[in-house]
Amino acid sequence: MHPDEFWALLRKQVGETDLLQWTSTVFGVAEVLLARVNNILLYPAGIISSVIASYLLYKVNLFADATLNGYYVAMSIYGWWYWQKKKDEPPVPISWTSRREWLVVAGIVVGGFLLLYVLLRRYTPSTVPGWDAWVSATAWAGTWMLAKRKIENWVVLNISNLFAIPLLVYKDLPLFAALTVVLFIVAVAGFFDWRKRYKLQAA
Repeated sequence: MHPDEFWALLRKQVGETDLLQWTSTVFGVAEVLLARVNNILLYPAGIISSVIASYLLYKVNLFADATLNGYYVAMSIYGWWYWQKKKDEPPVPISWTSRREWLVVAGIVVGGFLLLYVLLRRYTPSTVPGWDAWVSATAWAGTWMLAKRKIENWVVLNISNLFAIPLLVYKDLPLFAALTVVLFIVAVAGFFDWRKRYKLQAA
């Protein structure tokens, strides 16, 4: 896509975006910004964003994407509970991912990718089942790591973002592509911020 075509399509899409889509997007960005500063309010923001997105995707018959957003709602509820499960103890600390946890991450990515790829190939008219499955599977893994307050969650989420940006451009969704670029930048900053917080926490 030529840059002029991209910006023309972006302006057109911004003008056609309804209130629900903007609400979902704003809360989605708020979720990432709150996650960066290690604020538990990221979870209610994420729940609001994902519930609205799931509804909108279901309305346009994107059932797989609607289901994925349902997963994000479940993970947000889990993460919220996980952060607060012991009120009399200090908050769950930020930490690096252990070898065992990396095995869980690998299982989520590989299992999620294979499951989504088969479903998209067999039961949907998707023209990019592998690409779409990879973006979603890595996002699943990154979301699980965020709930566990693992520093590398930002790296895994940005692997998903890195592949999502050209996919969204390919699907003529420049507004979401531009927002994903913003989220990519925030995640890079989030990684260094959490690493700094970990060092202070250890000290």
